[in-house]
Amino acid sequence: MEKKSDFGLIGLAVMGQNLVLNVESRGFQVSVYNRTTSKMTEFIEENPGKALVGCESLEEFVESLATPRKIQIMVQAGGPVDAVIKSLMPLLDPDDIIIDGGNSLYTDTERRDKYVAEAGFRFIGAGVSGGEEGALKGPSIMPGGPASTWEVMKPIFESISAKVDGEPCVVHIGEGGAGHFVKMVHNGIEYGDMQLICEAYNIFKAAGFTNGELAGIFADWNAGDLESFLIEITANIFKQVDPETGKHIVDLVVDKAGQKGTGRWTMMEAVEHAVPLSTIGASVEARILSAMRDQRIDASKILQGPLNTDFSLGDMSKEDLVAKVRDALYASKIVSYAQGLDLISKVGAEKGWDLNLGEIAKIWRGGCIIRARFLNRITEAYQSDAPTNLMLAPFFTNILTDAQQNWREVVSLAALNGIPAPSFGGSLSYYDSYRSERLPANLLQAQRDFFGAHTYERLDKPAGEFFHTEDWPELIS
Repeated sequence: MEKKSDFGLIGLAVMGQNLVLNVESRGFQVSVYNRTTSKMTEFIEENPGKALVGCESLEEFVESLATPRKIQIMVQAGGPVDAVIKSLMPLLDPDDIIIDGGNSLYTDTERRDKYVAEAGFRFIGAGVSGGEEGALKGPSIMPGGPASTWEVMKPIFESISAKVDGEPCVVHIGEGGAGHFVKMVHNGIEYGDMQLICEAYNIFKAAGFTNGELAGIFADWNAGDLESFLIEITANIFKQVDPETGKHIVDLVVDKAGQKGTGRWTMMEAVEHAVPLSTIGASVEARILSAMRDQRIDASKILQGPLNTDFSLGDMSKEDLVAKVRDALYASKIVSYAQGLDLISKVGAEKGWDLNLGEIAKIWRGGCIIRARFLNRITEAYQSDAPTNLMLAPFFTNILTDAQQNWREVVSLAALNGIPAPSFGGSLSYYDSYRSERLPANLLQAQRDFFGAHTYERLDKPAGEFFHTEDWPELIS
């Protein structure tokens, strides 16, 4: 009797191919299907001797799988996912499992979960982070859906995920769309991390640092508390020389950043749920502004910056600047994670997902793009007396206290020299607002009451009592 496959995957772009090879390398037989048959055939031919089953039709693909069937979809988010699910469902048996492993919007995942469950099947929305290399060698996986379905998938997911200290970088996140929601916020934090690094780079370049010096700085940072995947690859980027021109690749790349939408989704959710997300928001806007390159080039000929156009370090040495920017980057990074985790916490509570922030931080330690040394500290912070905000955990409070003067000086230096540093500045503003016992919102409430009778509370009256001033002075004109 022909052996049935343990796992099936639809969609053989690079991520899909690498996940298949990862699963197969762990001792599982894998069936594969791609809408373009030639891509499937080519993939099978390129991997002889492996436990792979190529299928030319969905019917053949479904029939090749052991029950309950475990089918992962790796196609473009949106309509293509719905189309594959619709094509699959007439071919499945009750309790078969469909897994969407792409970057789907979590509300789409919740809709699909309901749709698939009502038809008698099971659904998982699984965020997968780590890029092409992570897919092949071990990603961080964030699966959502019923706990019973997670138990069926657990052996495969734990086997293929990255490992840190022997622990798999995968955990059941929660019901419904929880997995894709957490992956979305992960990507928002990734936007913040990348923009903060770019702002540090921009300040250094303005100060006259060479690419060789930058490679050394980031390599040094990666050997310390700032150790992370993104810091490491940044150090390597500064070393890369173009063989055609002899120039550094980074200097040849057009300054227009792309994005696939998860950062914008994160911002939209933050607005919807009233969670401040200044660092990530500034990072999303920075990408949007970068894409307005033609407008920026025109504006650069008209709009003026500081009168002193020469970057001035004053009495500061390059070594001093490196230390200050390092502190600004570290402090801003903490704020970015604090904001992202706050969004996860608030939406998780509203949805009843019972999210464990410590476990989420733990699975981000390996495989994923934002993997970093200090995620161990975040995990520790939420394993004890969980703080209402990450900044209030003693370890992080101490770092912010020690770093804040350098942080302020870097933001000031950037502003005085006309160097855009929106995420550094947004992080510092969030920190200062969060630690303020009193903000000027009292005036804002007075304004609202003046023009719209929106009422206000009073410091000298019990909380929850609202007042309106009937006789605000009349306008002169």
